Amino acid sequence: MAEPIRPPRLKAGDRVAVVATSQSLSAVYPRVYQAGLRTLRETFGLEVVEYPSVSFDPEYSYRHPEARAQDLNDAFADPGIAAIISQIGGSDSIRLLPHLDVESAVRTPKVLMGYSDTATQLLTYARAGLVTFNGPAVMAGFAQLPNFPHLEAHIRSVLFEPTPEYSYAPYPDWVNDYPNWSRQAGHEVGVLRPSTGWRWLQGESPARGRLLGGCVEVLQFLKGTRFWPEPDEWANRILFLETSEEKPPVSFIEYWLRNSGVAGMLDGLSALLVGRPRDYTDDESAELDTVIVQVLAEFGREDLLVVSNLDFGHTDPQWVMPNNVLAELDPTARTFRLLEPAVA
Repeated sequence: MAEPIRPPRLKAGDRVAVVATSQSLSAVYPRVYQAGLRTLRETFGLEVVEYPSVSFDPEYSYRHPEARAQDLNDAFADPGIAAIISQIGGSDSIRLLPHLDVESAVRTPKVLMGYSDTATQLLTYARAGLVTFNGPAVMAGFAQLPNFPHLEAHIRSVLFEPTPEYSYAPYPDWVNDYPNWSRQAGHEVGVLRPSTGWRWLQGESPARGRLLGGCVEVLQFLKGTRFWPEPDEWANRILFLETSEEKPPVSFIEYWLRNSGVAGMLDGLSALLVGRPRDYTDDESAELDTVIVQVLAEFGREDLLVVSNLDFGHTDPQWVMPNNVLAELDPTARTFRLLEPAVA
């Protein structure tokens, strides 16, 4: 692909748009929502601009995907907005895609970040050349940040204070889930678990490629549509995949990868990264690793570098993974790093 289009880096005082392009839960779990806004304001010094979709009635939001898309179009068009951050995910944001003004967004690049269902938008803009960011959402990530001292430094390193290269490292602790959002202060998380590190499943040579990926179930929504990348768009890519809180069975990942292999998607990949799966037992995680290696062998990709149990996706804290940014994995040194800044 051509040189990616990087948005300007963020700084204190920047105005950030909060949008609800999937479902709006600000009124359902107000304490969690306000905790996320508080992190943006007090920790990062950003000025929050709440766009109309964050307060849509759920029924109106569902019936009017074009109204949710308009928030994205308006935020990209506003020269005073430096970043757009998703309130939270959902399951139907694919309905927004026909209504997005992608060409205008390319002319006015800015940080766009979220994960889970937001992957539909992240991938769509990334295909047009923008660097987009798979990372914390307001209610799932930023709200919980006070529990994870390393997360603030990571976000700053990727979005605020970029260096020519950036090395990822495992967070020392992680949580699988949150206490009931209806009965908590807003920032609370589940039991902290010690990191068990990354798992290098196969591949002996270093690999380079531009990152591209997201939530595997959400990416499945896009397959077969005009919004799904052609096979050659996956060439020289490092594909990253993660599973949602719905805990898809290992067989779903098996079928997804096999379908991708038949479609030619796996042929040109440089590497495959797999996020720590939420709600999986240790045995299920081990089974997932085994199945991934098995399916890749069916398509002659025993050479493909594969690393699993990485710190992105639906467990916390999660990394920011920038689509379209050049990265490198070294199985001997056991390193994963960005080779260029994600922001300008």
